[in-house]
Amino acid sequence: MNRNFLPLCKKDMQDRGWDGVDFAYVIGDAYVDHPSFGHAVISRVLEAHGFRVGIISQPDWRNKESITEYGEPRLGFLVSAGNMDSMVNHYSGSKKRRRQDAYTPGGVMGRRPDYAAVVYGNLIRQTYKKIPVILGGIEASLRRLAHYDYWSGKIKRSILLDSGADIISYGMGEHSIVEIAEGLDGGIAVEDLIYLDGTVVKVKDLNSVYDAVILPSYEKLQKSPKIYAESFYEQYRNTDSVSGKRLAEPYGEHLYVVQNPPSGPLSQLEMDDIYGLPYMRTYHPSYEKAGGVPAIAEIKFSLTSTRGCFGGCNFCALTFHQGRVIQARSHESLLKEARILTEEPDFKGYIHDVGGPTANFRQPSCKKQLKFGVCKERQCLFPKACSNMEADHSDYINLLRKLRNVPKVKKVFIRSGIRFDYLLEDKDTTFLRELCQYHVSGQLKVAPEHVADEVLDKMGKPRHEVYQKFTKEFTDMNLRLKKKQYLVPYLMSSHPGSDMKAAVELAEYCRDLGYMPEQVQDFYPTPSTISTCMYYTGLDPRTMKKVYVPRSPHEKALQRALIQYRNPKNYDLVIEALHKAGRTDLIGFGEKCLVKPRRLSRKKLNAKRR
Repeated sequence: MNRNFLPLCKKDMQDRGWDGVDFAYVIGDAYVDHPSFGHAVISRVLEAHGFRVGIISQPDWRNKESITEYGEPRLGFLVSAGNMDSMVNHYSGSKKRRRQDAYTPGGVMGRRPDYAAVVYGNLIRQTYKKIPVILGGIEASLRRLAHYDYWSGKIKRSILLDSGADIISYGMGEHSIVEIAEGLDGGIAVEDLIYLDGTVVKVKDLNSVYDAVILPSYEKLQKSPKIYAESFYEQYRNTDSVSGKRLAEPYGEHLYVVQNPPSGPLSQLEMDDIYGLPYMRTYHPSYEKAGGVPAIAEIKFSLTSTRGCFGGCNFCALTFHQGRVIQARSHESLLKEARILTEEPDFKGYIHDVGGPTANFRQPSCKKQLKFGVCKERQCLFPKACSNMEADHSDYINLLRKLRNVPKVKKVFIRSGIRFDYLLEDKDTTFLRELCQYHVSGQLKVAPEHVADEVLDKMGKPRHEVYQKFTKEFTDMNLRLKKKQYLVPYLMSSHPGSDMKAAVELAEYCRDLGYMPEQVQDFYPTPSTISTCMYYTGLDPRTMKKVYVPRSPHEKALQRALIQYRNPKNYDLVIEALHKAGRTDLIGFGEKCLVKPRRLSRKKLNAKRR
């Protein structure tokens, strides 16, 4: 097969001998033809099914002409904000503008608009009134129904309505995008494509929609946080392709947004086929002058082994996007890609990662899932491991062994994160031994996130004692192997449930560990997570019980400062936080104290003595 980039402009299209494209794909990222980029996967999948796709990368949203590069496409426009939600891409958790966009040539910020999918959709509609517009990607997927938007502080409508689009291909999208394309190619009007799994559509009435669960109306969601929490949890319970129901969300009296059940998970053969498509595996050469696209550095020498995650962290949106069923590539597919990596001129012998959302998940958590779907009311690992879960690392171990033996490979790292609670459930310690022996280079990053059990409960994470058990086993294994290796824990401040008492508990843990993280992840309320629902409503949607939520920027700063109490810049904040928590016993000169008392000037000290 002749490998080349897809068209990025009209000249590229003409050089291919095309007189037009079937789909113009408008993306908020630079064009990177690598399977870690959603636009590359979707466009290559469509190409493999015989469709012509032209890329329109980061168009000028202030100019209607910017989306007319190929003229009117034969079948429609595809629209994606990019590999990240555009608002997460642009703003930190404290709503400050970021300085760099890793998905833009040269890392330049400002090449895409806020709420990019909405802006692009409306830009297309200004020029092409009736052309089908299909939304996809993470931004559209996680905003597919009414959702809390942290940046505006409001409940926003389904992105389908605000963008002027006709249909959303949600989730990873390979199944549904092909069905949409074939339907349009077969002459079916886009407004009649209302029945496809993995899609969200809009209808004027429910006469053509059967067996739908009717959600509360958008108007009710705006008025009642409690109703929003109930509606959100109903959506959460219907994210599985086997057990998930069709959902209908009313907007006024004559409009419904209908979410069809999720697409089924990809088979191993489908995964292999998709990752075996003729990607160029890098950014378009036109970006070279700008310095390339920074995001490629993180994934260029990494292997995507799996999709899906049954970890169930409440602050993570993977349940809504990739689902909880693990989908894995074959060893042969991954070995083939590894050999391709070794032929790259800048390959230094190191595979940076072999994983996915969670590296050590290589199979569904139990045999029941593929037939009956994942449990609606229970998690596989939370609050403790389900008795039906099968913790088995043998397939992953064999894969890693094969990759270590690929010629020119010096070392294979695991950087996408492991679930230590799942590792502990495997009574065979082979994986822990080989992890420490071959796949760690001094430090292993893990994500306990917190130490206070009441916060961990709201996070959907295992109790602190589980992490303590893992640290002991990791330390003991390294002693046996005569290696000096350490755990680097990721910690999160200001998550719902974290009051000042819990924040102090986390600071004391850092003190006892002798560890001060250089960076702390402040909880970031992104669309479509249980934690974000808690943040907005003050309720845990799983139980409908009240949750303490630190919302003010100042309280968030106090909690973050406590974790980094050794930083002199945080001194005043730490003092204030300890007073608020009633823990002034931690201000002093004792070995357990976090900070020393404020130094008084000689004049003030003499005055105080008098």
